Order: sequence, then C-alpha cells, then structure tokens
Amino acid sequence: MIEWLAEYGLFLAKTVTLVVAIGIILALMAHGRRRGRGDNEAKLTVTELDERFQRRSRRLRLAAEPKARRRQLAKRLRKAAKQADKQGASQDSERVWVLDFDGDLKASGTPALAELVSLLLEELRDGDEIVLRLQSGGGLVHSYGLAAAQLDRLRDAGARLTVCVDKVAASGGYMMACCANHLIAAPFAVIGSIGVVAQIPNVHRLLKRHDVDVELLTAGRYKRTLTVLGENSEEGRTKFIEDLESTHDLFKRYVAARRPSLDIERVATGEIWYGSEALEAGLVDAVGTSDAYLLRRQGDRARILKVSLASRPGLLGRLGKGVEGGMENCIDRVLQRVDDLRWERR
Repeated sequence: MIEWLAEYGLFLAKTVTLVVAIGIILALMAHGRRRGRGDNEAKLTVTELDERFQRRSRRLRLAAEPKARRRQLAKRLRKAAKQADKQGASQDSERVWVLDFDGDLKASGTPALAELVSLLLEELRDGDEIVLRLQSGGGLVHSYGLAAAQLDRLRDAGARLTVCVDKVAASGGYMMACCANHLIAAPFAVIGSIGVVAQIPNVHRLLKRHDVDVELLTAGRYKRTLTVLGENSEEGRTKFIEDLESTHDLFKRYVAARRPSLDIERVATGEIWYGSEALEAGLVDAVGTSDAYLLRRQGDRARILKVSLASRPGLLGRLGKGVEGGMENCIDRVLQRVDDLRWERR
C-alpha cells in the first residue's frame, strides 16, 4: 500500500509539473498576443552593406589565390583593413542610406516609408545621400500620391535623393521616382505610363433581362457618375471622363514640376519606355543598376547602410531571434581571424 501511494504521489507530482509548465507557456503566449494587439510598433533594422560586401570580397580573393600565397595575402588584407579603419576613424565618411519600396496596388509600404523618412530627416548630415530602390507598377492615385509626398519631404529638406529602378516604375511608381534628384534605371526597366485609367463593369442589361430594378439615390448632381448596377447616362460618362482628364493634368503638372526639362506633353501619353529609351526621352538621368551604383559609392569610401522596418514577431519568435542575434554577434567578432587561420593552414 505504501509503495503504491509513493508511486501515485510521484505520478501526481509529474502531472502537476507538466500542467504548470504548459500553463506558463500558454500564459506567456497570450501575453505576447495581447502586447502585439496593443503595440504594432515595427522593428528598425540597419544593415551595413559595405562591410558585408568587403567580408565576402575578401573571402573570394583568398579562395582564388594559390595556396602558397594565401597566408601572405591574408596578412596584407588585415593590414590594409586596419589602415582603412584608422582613416575612417580620423574622418567622417559619407553615408548612403538605402531604402527599399516594393509597391502594390494600394502602396501598402507607405506608412513604413513615412516613418523611415521622419527618422532619416533627424539623422541626415552634410554629405549624406538616400538611395531608394523602387519597384512599382502603380496603383491607386491617392495611395501613390501620399507615397510620393513622403519623398517630397526629403526634397523640401534639401536631402540628396537617388532613386534606382531595376525592374519597373510606371504610373504611380513613376510619380514617386520623379521626386529624385537623380534617377537611374536599368537598361530594360519599365518607365513612364504617365496616364490615368479606370474601368467599371456594368450589369444593368443583365438585371433588366431578369426584371430586376436597381434604384440609385444620390444627393448632388455628380455624386455617382457611373454605376455597376444601374443604367449609366451619357452625362455621367462625360463627367467621368472629365474627372479622369483632370487627374491626368494633375499628374502631368506634378511630374513637370520635378523634371522641368522634360517634354511632358510628349511623354504623358500613357506609354512606357525601357530604361535606355527613357534616358533619351528625358524620363531618367542615367542607365544602370542599383548594385552598380551602390558599388560605385562604396568605392568613394562611403558607408552603405540599409534601413528597413519590419513587423515584430511573436513572443517565441522574439526569443529565437534574440538567441540567434547573440550568436551572430559572437561569430562576427571572430569571423575575420578564423577565416585568416583557415587560409593560412592550407
């Protein structure tokens, strides 16, 4: 009997321990979800692209060197790196802040862009440059109007803004791109489409065929010009087209004000041009890729800092990221020396 009670007590203790542990985990997860719902603050990440590139370039040079000369090359590279660090410490290097904007129909990245612009306006100093790597085929007028207004804040503050387009900046995307002081496009990047488009399906005749009536009640003569369900009038169509033309005129004036040398009437036809053609038309200032431009700026001894905002992960994700980040920091501190030793032993 006593032995049975002892075994039962041990089983009960294990069960209680397991239940308590599960309860704690669930409570922590619930707490994390509550905080997530109450605090949507995104995480700011800054990546030193120049240092990452230099580390990889260094490893490539060592790998390509004959084994007999790798040790000497590693020593020379370490010495050159130390001298570069001393020179960098004695003088302030130019800084290039790199932002990415991958636009969708609603320009959903605008809030993050607005916050990054606000942060950079507080940090910018003389000689700094902002490079925006932009990809967008356009979308809603008011959404891209707001996104472009964020870039205008940089222009108004006197910041140097370079926009690089590797794939596409059309319609609303070009509305953003034209805010740049210097606009670069890849040879086959799609540029332009300075126009406005709208399409509305109408099922009135289908409903009428099935004896379905639709009543549209409005207050204001032009509150609804074209509808999906009701019968559209010629007056409504005329007014709708006038609104499109008015929006197009606003678009043209916006672009012309930022690129005054552009023949706006020639290019504001809704057509698109590839990068090389866009240069001839005056839509861009140079042909090239963002990678080539950033590499050139790195050759000018500028620091290349990529800045981004990302949504915070959940509790378990944050714990994992914390452990991962700590390990990466430790590894980075010894990576260069370990890499040298690896080549020296060959």
